[in-house]
Amino acid sequence: MELWHDRILVLDFGSQYTQLIARRIREAQVYSQILPCTVPLATILAYRPSGIILSGGPASVYEKKAPKISVEVLNQQIPVLGICYGMQLVTHLMDGEVEKAAKREYGRAELLLDDTSDLFKGIGGGKTTTVWMSHGDRIERMPKGFRSIAHTANSPVAAMKAVDAKRRIYCLQFHPEVAHTPEGTRMLRNFVLDICGCKPTWTMSSYVETSVKQIREQVGDARVICALSGGVDSSVAAVLTHRAIGDRLTCVFVDNGLLRQGEVEKVRKTFAAQFKMNVRVLGKGREFLAALARTIDPERKRKIIGRLFIKFFEAEAMRNGKAAYLVQGTLYPDVIESVSFKGPSATIKTHHNVGGLPTRMKLRLIEPLRELFKDEVRVLGKELGIADEIVWRQPFPGPGLAIRIIGTVTEDRLRIVREADVIVLEEIKRAGLYRDTWQAFAVLLPIKSVGVMGDQRTYEHVVAVRAVTSLDGMTADWARLPGEVLATISSRIINEVRGVNRVVYDISSKPPSTIEWE
Repeated sequence: MELWHDRILVLDFGSQYTQLIARRIREAQVYSQILPCTVPLATILAYRPSGIILSGGPASVYEKKAPKISVEVLNQQIPVLGICYGMQLVTHLMDGEVEKAAKREYGRAELLLDDTSDLFKGIGGGKTTTVWMSHGDRIERMPKGFRSIAHTANSPVAAMKAVDAKRRIYCLQFHPEVAHTPEGTRMLRNFVLDICGCKPTWTMSSYVETSVKQIREQVGDARVICALSGGVDSSVAAVLTHRAIGDRLTCVFVDNGLLRQGEVEKVRKTFAAQFKMNVRVLGKGREFLAALARTIDPERKRKIIGRLFIKFFEAEAMRNGKAAYLVQGTLYPDVIESVSFKGPSATIKTHHNVGGLPTRMKLRLIEPLRELFKDEVRVLGKELGIADEIVWRQPFPGPGLAIRIIGTVTEDRLRIVREADVIVLEEIKRAGLYRDTWQAFAVLLPIKSVGVMGDQRTYEHVVAVRAVTSLDGMTADWARLPGEVLATISSRIINEVRGVNRVVYDISSKPPSTIEWE
């Protein structure tokens, strides 16, 4: 049954933020779907979209092998919004002129508004607003029938639209989807709700209904195991799948020796006792540590951990009535950073539950959250009746503390980062900042530094503290923690964690950095 009568298609040209565009549309409670830019016009029209968004991308439209679409996509009287590369492509396809800019424009810029009648309605008090630029090309000559509706000091045409109201084609040189464009969400809502005429009918309750039906159809009478980590993603995936198939689901929790303090006990208490689920805990720490011995490359760490996870899940499936399916809490950010998903975007890093999986895996995957961002998963968790303690838990990487130890993973180095991590979270919670930060954690660096403790020279480990704010994990900014909180964290780690004499604070944003160090 079709639950979403309005649909926005996002054509992906390789932007790292394509999924983020789709997420922003969903914030307006309108269903969005991503397709590669290579799909034919007939496929696009078959979806009967209410609007089309052309994403950004790393190419230049005048390059020989630059990705393109048929100009006929622009001639269907379906509203179109071109973003960054999408704007340049519209210009190129319609005989405008795009050239390399004399000055690359990257970062925040002041956008001067020239037309606030539709796309920029209610924006910037009708005068100016801050936007995020990321481009090396610019529009030198607009296509015939277009006019500029905003500009910056470096871009005379920072936004434009078709003069012919029937065409309803709009273009932005900047990225409205990122958090660095404060009023970008309002711009996208103007496009989706006002220009495209969509109704806000897509909700998490409808998502639950559809997902339960899909899981039942996919599984049939088979048995299923769930890769349970205790984090919000796998927890929501487990509860959603349990709602669909009941006792035919067995949750398998692998204690890989790379977990935070008290993790095993918390999982037993929550899922076996509270949710009455079948939960099996596999103690496999020795096997994981042995496999990771002397491994320092982060990609190799992830793949080793991914393969071992699947090995143990497959063995457990054979003991569990020959289960045929494995449930994972894979999210959109996992996918976009791991593979060229629905478009030619570049690989940033693999995730153990995406790019790290063996190519010949016996279990078939169920990934009910694959199309969702983290904040959507939290809303879904509330819809399913999951307690706040789980729903609002900060993300924890699948490979665990292995990727928060830069370099080799040993028992002693795990002890250091585990004890430091406890202190970071305790102080963040004590300061009432846990819900205000997306993630806060400790990282063990592969260096030692000279210090003085008890009037003696020391040469010990360095711990980095990382705390970021974010809406969905696709972009993030470093958290401006109060100085007294940082001071307490530093003092406690140095005094309570044996082997550490220096603490540093990471003040990098994403991009250009990632949230995790590996």
